[in-house]
Parts: sequence; C-alpha cells; structure tokens
Amino acid sequence: MQTASLNICERLCNKSIREISLLLNIPWSTVSGIIIKWKQLRTTATQQPSGRSRKMTERGQRMLKHTVRRSRQLSVESITKDL
Repeated sequence: MQTASLNICERLCNKSIREISLLLNIPWSTVSGIIIKWKQLRTTATQQPSGRSRKMTERGQRMLKHTVRRSRQLSVESITKDL
C-alpha cells in the first residue's frame, strides 16, 4: 500500500490543482479541499462535527408526531390497556 501511495505522490506532487483534477477526473474544488484539509490537520479523515448532537433526528420527530396524531383517534381504554 505504501508503494502505491508513493507512486501517486511522485506523479502528483509537482502538479497544479487543475492538472491533478484532470488526471484523476474529479472536480478541482474537491482536490483543493483535500489539500487544504491535509495542510491544516495532516489527515484527510472526516472529523467529528463540533457541538452537541441532536437528541432526536428529524425522522424520529416525524414518527413521534405521527404516533401522537394516530393515538388521538384511539380510545382511552385501548391506550391504558397497552400501558
């Protein structure tokens, strides 16, 4: 694996962003973003987002609303039996 990455680096190190994007057939903005990320973090791995994560996803919120709306149509007896 190391030899493959060394070969790629040897071919691409002295090229411009535009040349690299044409060689790899990917957008130049992607190449630029990867290079900037490497220079700042010394890695191209995806980082965890900052801040606290949501307690409930949007899909979960929709499902909860749907369940509440549906259970309004149920009788009190059927709800208490399920509990």
